[in-house]
Amino acid sequence: MKKVVTFGEIMLRLAPQGFLRFSQANNFDVVYGGGESNVAVSLANYGVPVDFVTRLPNNDIGQCALMEMRKRGVGTDKIVFGGDRLGIYFLETGAVSRGSKVVYDRAHSAMAEIQKGMVDWKQVFAEVEWFHWTGITPAISQGGADACLEAVKMASEIGVTISTDLNYRAKLWKYCDDAKREEIMSELTAYCDVVLGNEEDAEKHFGIKPEGLDITTQGEHVKAEAFLSVCKQMMERFPRAKKVITTLRGSLSASHNTWAGVLYDGKTMYKSPEYQITHIVDRVGGGDSFMGGLIYGLLKYPEDDQNALNFAVAASCLKHTIKGDANLVTVPEVEKLMGGDASGRVAR
Repeated sequence: MKKVVTFGEIMLRLAPQGFLRFSQANNFDVVYGGGESNVAVSLANYGVPVDFVTRLPNNDIGQCALMEMRKRGVGTDKIVFGGDRLGIYFLETGAVSRGSKVVYDRAHSAMAEIQKGMVDWKQVFAEVEWFHWTGITPAISQGGADACLEAVKMASEIGVTISTDLNYRAKLWKYCDDAKREEIMSELTAYCDVVLGNEEDAEKHFGIKPEGLDITTQGEHVKAEAFLSVCKQMMERFPRAKKVITTLRGSLSASHNTWAGVLYDGKTMYKSPEYQITHIVDRVGGGDSFMGGLIYGLLKYPEDDQNALNFAVAASCLKHTIKGDANLVTVPEVEKLMGGDASGRVAR
């Protein structure tokens, strides 16, 4: 496979141990992660050559984030350095009827202060087949949006496949109003061949709503057909898009979810098997693990969208069993679950 590039911010994650609340914590577990770095780690685990592009502070904490990527087999030679600090987020893990909570501390981070011209995108995309960005990068700052636009324009010019996970984050879009946000996201998404997003992403970014669906009342019975109207509206809005995909999460509680996905190619709507995740260890990074699995699946099975979708859903199902941001599963483990073995037996 040719190389994949992802672009975004990697952060320091600080979380109370277990299911403690922030107010109960005397110490925090340390993890490094972020939407686009998580996708890169998944791909590296699957044997795909992948570079992660970001901006890091040239200090000890920035070097820790760099080492995390290197030890996972992710290419880091296109990372640029500057700024004073690494972004941080605090995670309080929920359980049963209490949802998880995230507090961001990423203002004025090295990545938030990136500007267009800091990354040599022509060099980055040499010998590259696929470029992935998410809606988090343009959300953190105007500079992030400008750099992302530079990237998609160059990738499009060279003929690189472009994907996005729309990833609406209400807590991040602070520097512009809703109309400007829609303008920014519309321009970026117009360059994309593969678009991943759920019903909230489509509505918040573009005003696109599923017909006859209130997602908050769905419980475990999330019906794939209800998203067909969203997929069709997205393709009408963004004619370059060849595939529109969404994950289907049914939330019985913070600890018990159902998990599936659908993919629409303009003609056929593919639906994956549905998994019952009855004990969630860590759901952060679930969507990123899906995207990593999807990119791998579409590269490995270019003529088999059903198999690619099934791989993505099985991979992200397994991510819910792993502590931390990134999905650390292997291709054989994903294929085992795809084959119907969810027994969790000890491998001897």
